[in-house]
Amino acid sequence: MPNLTSLVVPAWQVQGYLNECLDSILRQQSVGDVEVVAVDDASPDHTGQVIDERAAADPRIVAIHLESNVGPGAARNAGLDRATGEYVWFVDGDDRIAPGALAAVEARLSEEKPDVLLIGVARERWNRKVSRSVTPKKARTGVEALTVAPPPLGGLVVRRQFLIDAGIRFETEWYEDLAFAYAVLAATDNVATLEPPCYIQRMDRQGSLRGRSKRHVEAVRQWDRVLSLSVVEQADPKTRRRVLNRAVGELLGILDNGSRVPEKARRAMFTEISGLLRKHEKRTAPRPGGLGGLRLTLLASDSYSAYRLLRRGRGAVGGVVGKARGASGKARSTLRKANLLRYYKQQLRLPVDENLAVYGAYWYRGYACNPAAIYEKAKELAPHVRGVWVVKRGAREVPEGVPVVHPGTKEYFRTIARAKYMINNATFPPDVVKRPDQIQVQTHHGTPLKTMGLDQPRFPASLGSFNPDRMRLNLAKWDFSITANRHTTLLWDRQFPIKGETLETGYPRNDRLALAGPEDVAAARAELGLGADEQVVLYAPTHREWHSVFTPPLDVDELAEALGPNVRVLLRGHYFYDSIGFPPRHPRVLDVSSFPSVETLAIASDAMITDFSSVMFDYAVLNRPLIIFAPDWEVYKAVRGVSFDLEADHPGTFVRTFDELVDAFRTGAIDDEAARQARGRFRERFCSLEDGHAAERVVRRVFLGEPLV
Repeated sequence: MPNLTSLVVPAWQVQGYLNECLDSILRQQSVGDVEVVAVDDASPDHTGQVIDERAAADPRIVAIHLESNVGPGAARNAGLDRATGEYVWFVDGDDRIAPGALAAVEARLSEEKPDVLLIGVARERWNRKVSRSVTPKKARTGVEALTVAPPPLGGLVVRRQFLIDAGIRFETEWYEDLAFAYAVLAATDNVATLEPPCYIQRMDRQGSLRGRSKRHVEAVRQWDRVLSLSVVEQADPKTRRRVLNRAVGELLGILDNGSRVPEKARRAMFTEISGLLRKHEKRTAPRPGGLGGLRLTLLASDSYSAYRLLRRGRGAVGGVVGKARGASGKARSTLRKANLLRYYKQQLRLPVDENLAVYGAYWYRGYACNPAAIYEKAKELAPHVRGVWVVKRGAREVPEGVPVVHPGTKEYFRTIARAKYMINNATFPPDVVKRPDQIQVQTHHGTPLKTMGLDQPRFPASLGSFNPDRMRLNLAKWDFSITANRHTTLLWDRQFPIKGETLETGYPRNDRLALAGPEDVAAARAELGLGADEQVVLYAPTHREWHSVFTPPLDVDELAEALGPNVRVLLRGHYFYDSIGFPPRHPRVLDVSSFPSVETLAIASDAMITDFSSVMFDYAVLNRPLIIFAPDWEVYKAVRGVSFDLEADHPGTFVRTFDELVDAFRTGAIDDEAARQARGRFRERFCSLEDGHAAERVVRRVFLGEPLV
C-alpha cells in the first residue's frame, strides 16, 4: 500500500531529542508503510550521525543532509520535495507525536479526505508537565482563520498535492510557520478536525526558542505576506481591520518582550511595524477608540518615544510592586550576610582579572577530579593564568603549593567575583554571580548511566533535595560543558541543555589512567602499602538514595575470605556518605573511602567490582577486568531510571548474586574471551576519546581560545 502519510522531520542541534522523536513515530501503528523524511540542516553536532544510524537500521527513514544551514523553513521544503505520501505532517526534531496518534490521524484522513486536518497539540514543559493543550473545536477557514491565533505547525496535516497546486511553501525567514499555517488555512475550506492532542510540542528547552536577536524583525515581513493574501485583500473593511489589529498586536508583543528583541534593535523594528500598519490600513475600518486606538495612532506616526511613555504608564503599578518585593528580599539578605555581601558587591564592580581562574570540586570538598587535571595542565600550557582552589575547612588535604581560599571569607568572595575562569565539576552556590565577562566551565564528574538533570523529575523517588528551578538557573551560567563520549553528549543535550559550547574531549581526570604504565602501578601500590604480588580488587559501589549511610550490597569481609589469601579488597565508599554503615573487619580489606584520589586506587588494582557507579566508565580506560555486581538492578532502574540496559551492555561480567561473583573470579570468567569482547565493545562506545590528552584539549580551547580539533 502506498504511503498515506509522510512525516518530515527537520533537525538542527537536536541530538539529545531526535531518537525520542523518531521512536515516537516509528513505534506507532500505521495503515500503510509510514515514511519519515529526516532532514539534517547541516547540524554541527551529532544530529546527522543519529539520522544516518537510524536510517541504516530502518528503511522507513529517508535521510537528507543539507550542505549548509538553511533554517527550518528551507529544511522543511527540502523534506517536502522528497516526500511521497499523500499527506505530510511536519514534526520538529525535538518534539514528538503521542502514542496512538498516527493511527487516529490516518483514520480521519481516510474517512474525510480533507485538504487540511487540524489536530490537537499538547504543549509540554521541560519537566514533562503539560502546560496547556490547543484543541481545534472548530475549523476556521479563509479570512476568518486569520482573525484568530494560528494553529501550531505540528497541529497541521496537509494534503501534499494541495500544497503543490496552491504553490504554498515555507519562507526562509523567522516565523515561517506562521505564514505557512495562515496561507494553508486561507486557501481552502476543506478542513477537518481531530480534537485529542496528537502532537507534543516541547515549549521551553534551552536553545529551542529563538533568543535575543534583531532577526525578530522578520516577523514583520511574515505578517506582510499574510496581510497580502488575496482573501484579506478581498475581505470587508471590518474583517481587514480585525486581521490587521491581530498582526499589530502580535508584532508589538514580540517587540516589547525583553528576551527577544535587543534594546538597540527595537527602534528600527518599531519603524518596520509602523510601515506595515500604514501599508495595510488604507481600506480597513476606522481605528478603535481608547488606549488601543491611541497606540495605533502613535504607531502609524512612528512615534516610538511617545509609545514607550504610554507603555510605561500602563505598567507603572506592577513595576512598583516588583521593586518593593525585590527590596524586601535584598534587605533580608543584607541582614544575614552584612559586611561580606557588601564586600562581594564591591568586588563585582571591579574589573575581571583576565589571568585568574577559580576551581572547585564536589561542592568544595577538596582538590580532585576533572578540575584538578585541568588545573595541572593549565599550569603547563597557560602559565599566565593563576589558579586558586575553593576548599571547605576540614576537607581533604590539598597538595602543597596549591593556592586555597575557604568559603565565606573575603578572599573567597574576592576570588569568585574577579576570576575570569570558573571551573567546577558540580555547581557553584546559587548566590554566586556569573558576570558577563566570566567564563564558567562545567566539567561534570562521570559518564551517566542513571537519569540525571532535567530528566530526573520523571523519577520522583530519587529527587531528595533536587531543585530543578535552581538547576535551570545554573545551566544558564555554563559557557562550556565537558563530556567524555558521544553517549554523554546526546544525553546531556537534553538533561543539561546550555546555550554555550559542549566540549566532547574525553575526561581530563582519565588522562592519568590512559597514560598509566608499570611504574605508575608500582608507585600507586607503594603509596597504599600494597604488595607487588597481591591481587588487588577495588570495590566501588554507587550512592543509593534509600540508604542514609553507606551500606554496600556486597559483604566485603566475606568476599575477601572467599577469594583467598592472596587477594586484597579495597573498599571505596561513595563521597555522598559521611560514614560506613557496616565497617569492614577482615584484615585483607582496606577502607579507602577517604583516600583523595580514586585514580590512584584504580591504577593500583587488578580488577574492579562496581554496580551502577560512573566509575566503571573511567576504569574501563585501563582495560582491566570489570565486574558489575547488581543484586538490586530492577530496584535501581525503577528508582533512578537508566540510560541503557547495563545487563545487556555491561563492561565484562554481570552478576546478581554473591555466589556468581565468587565463581566468576575462581573460574577466570572475569577475564575470559567473552568478558574481553564485552569490555572491548564497552570501551569502543565510552572510552574512544580517552587518549591521555583530554585536559590539553580543554585548556587549549578555554584558556588559549584555540578551536577544538
